[in-house]
Amino acid sequence: MRFRDGMWLVDPSKSLQYAEDIYSINASPDNRSLNLLCPTRHIFSRGNTLNLSTLHINLESHFDGVISLEVQHWLGARKGTPDFELFPDGEGPKLSEERIGISKSERGTTLKSGALSVTVSPDQHDFSIRFHSSDDYDREITSLLNRSVGLAYDPPISNGKQVEDLVQGQSGSRKHYIFTQTELDIGESVHGLGERFGPFNRLGQHVEIWNEDGGTSSDQAYKNVSFWMSSKGYGVFIDTPEKVDLEIGSERCCRVQTSVEGQRLKWYIIYGPSPKEVLTKYSVLTGRAPMVPAWSFGLWLTTSFTTNYDEATVTDFLQQMSDRSIPVEVFHYDSFWMRAFHWCDFVFSPDHFPDPKGSIARIKHAGLTNKVCVWINPYLGQASPVFLEAAEKGYLLKRTNGDVWQWDLWQTGMGLVDFTNPEAARWYEGCLERLFDVGIDSIKTDFGERIPTKGVKWHDESVDPARMHNYYAFIYNKIVYNALTRRYGDGQAVLFARSACAGVQRFPLCWGGDCESTPAALAESVRGGLSIGLSSFSFWSCDIGGFEGTPPPWIYKRWVAFGLLCSHSRLHGSDSYRVPWLIDNDDAGPQGSTAVLRTFVRLKRRLMPYLYTQAVHSTRMGWPLSLRATALEFPHDPTAWAACDRQFFVGENLLVAPVFTEHGDVEFYLPEGQWTSLWDEKKVVSGPGWRREKHGFGTLPIYVREGAVIVMGKEQGEGGFAYDWCEAPEVRLYQTKQGDCATVVDASGKEVGTLTVQDDGSLKGLECFRGDVTVRRIK
Repeated sequence: MRFRDGMWLVDPSKSLQYAEDIYSINASPDNRSLNLLCPTRHIFSRGNTLNLSTLHINLESHFDGVISLEVQHWLGARKGTPDFELFPDGEGPKLSEERIGISKSERGTTLKSGALSVTVSPDQHDFSIRFHSSDDYDREITSLLNRSVGLAYDPPISNGKQVEDLVQGQSGSRKHYIFTQTELDIGESVHGLGERFGPFNRLGQHVEIWNEDGGTSSDQAYKNVSFWMSSKGYGVFIDTPEKVDLEIGSERCCRVQTSVEGQRLKWYIIYGPSPKEVLTKYSVLTGRAPMVPAWSFGLWLTTSFTTNYDEATVTDFLQQMSDRSIPVEVFHYDSFWMRAFHWCDFVFSPDHFPDPKGSIARIKHAGLTNKVCVWINPYLGQASPVFLEAAEKGYLLKRTNGDVWQWDLWQTGMGLVDFTNPEAARWYEGCLERLFDVGIDSIKTDFGERIPTKGVKWHDESVDPARMHNYYAFIYNKIVYNALTRRYGDGQAVLFARSACAGVQRFPLCWGGDCESTPAALAESVRGGLSIGLSSFSFWSCDIGGFEGTPPPWIYKRWVAFGLLCSHSRLHGSDSYRVPWLIDNDDAGPQGSTAVLRTFVRLKRRLMPYLYTQAVHSTRMGWPLSLRATALEFPHDPTAWAACDRQFFVGENLLVAPVFTEHGDVEFYLPEGQWTSLWDEKKVVSGPGWRREKHGFGTLPIYVREGAVIVMGKEQGEGGFAYDWCEAPEVRLYQTKQGDCATVVDASGKEVGTLTVQDDGSLKGLECFRGDVTVRRIK
């Protein structure tokens, strides 16, 4: 939202008032916060204090490198709920007295919070709030300068009496906004803000934090996260689930403007200084992903969306995958496992699955799949008898006149489960338990974005509908994830979620939503995965082959190569199946879809010792496993921030570049150091620099970082992805030196040892393995 008409004029639809003075600075008794009284005009006499707005700015230290800033206009405004669940694992580590506190000098009043400090100008008429390194005052991180904090009215006011019609969120009423504008440095870039499919660098963009079902080729997003990361080594988390509007170097090229409708705006500035440290500190605020089971890393095969399927179809597909030596770890039943118009009543269609429990037991017993997942959404179509039951018991969201809120978009006459009602939540959990009894192991939590805000009333009357729109994704996924955890135990729960907001990373995992079957959509998916990873989402997936349309064979095969190197890998489509033999008329050649899928399923299975260890570390630190932005591993390389949105890291040691062309031409960037092709150990390349290669369908650029100790699993073997990779593995040492090491984690997630390169080049720690271990030194 823009408040000005260029640099000099105010937008004629609005009136603006800026904090001009810092009239007073008051420290809290514990010396951990500062409260600033900031009038919206310069105060030179007592008369200047009358008939004007003031803004209250509170600066507070939280833990090392984290300071919050809250701006409020009218302190008496009611604060609605819900709020984000901050510090879910406890507050950050306490700081010693010398690393926290308030001091004064000729530079101003300084609040210190470990590595980060904020200094307020000593000159009352010079509005300046400067965030900087505690060790180096001149190392500025960002700042709030002249006309950078303010309030706005829309439509504009000409006298103070006109604000009596100010009622937030009501159509036709006057609106009130709070905004801040933080300074951008020359060459600084901005990234993140959830899963966004456009340019990786957000500079020049207008971004709305507002969940929508917009596909992957628009500026709308399923997963809006009010956190952005700067290439300068800091991040900003905006602490509200309501709609947030950002102008990122767009209204003013040198500033990031953040605005919300209402009387208060609060954000946290998080100083790393490395981007990995920023993510770890952000995850202290909003939470980290728990580990997911090893089996979930395997291939997920679905029925696709509107395709015709029944027990015979499912069994045939799984049997043919088995016959082609492509193990399916999870089989997913998409929407039409239920009857049409009955979504979501949790009842298998009796015409297609007369014996669902027996059917699931049979495919598992036959070894055709390890686990089973089903699709759900948080809506109830009125054709189902369950709708009337839920409506009568008050389990559905209501309009302010008492009617059940309904519309015909998606499902006929659908209602929305009101999870603010504890009884509704328990009822929903009971529905899930009945699915678990049938043999369901995982849940795809689709939708949750189109949550109404106008004329609705939640069971919990303290809930502000505007705040619930984004937050609904959190409470929906939390309820389902916790139900899975209670049934199957810690570390065994897995979702496949589409909607998210800050904190939903605590309920893994999510996928990228509805993409087309085109090379452009493949690139969109890469950017979406990179982006969501910068919000502490450790695990992410996409629809391999694209969701909309039927992929030509070359797109399918290129997407398979990319998709099997995401943390999680699922074949899924809309109105066409994604089994490989239907893609290319069952081409049995080495470059056919079946062979390509087999190749990359086997590659991922061999990488499981490395992947699972990296996953454990990623969840502890709040980092993405895959897709991990190159800039996280090489933050001082400007190219990594500016031009690497078509490649990614898997963990800290594997750089992957998807191929977007039929003929296999690909260009990618290798940062500083020695890089060895995973496919050909004789191909060693020095970076930094761009590289062009050509690949058939059975490979894509995968380069291993120098100093990496990579444990590879068995070439062959029965079973799925949770096999015992501590039995006779292969250990590869890539240009290692003394001290290079790798942790070894078994299939249960337990650390069983550490491999360390000794001064003579030998490897210490091999006793954590059993059987004959192969060690290969790659120079």
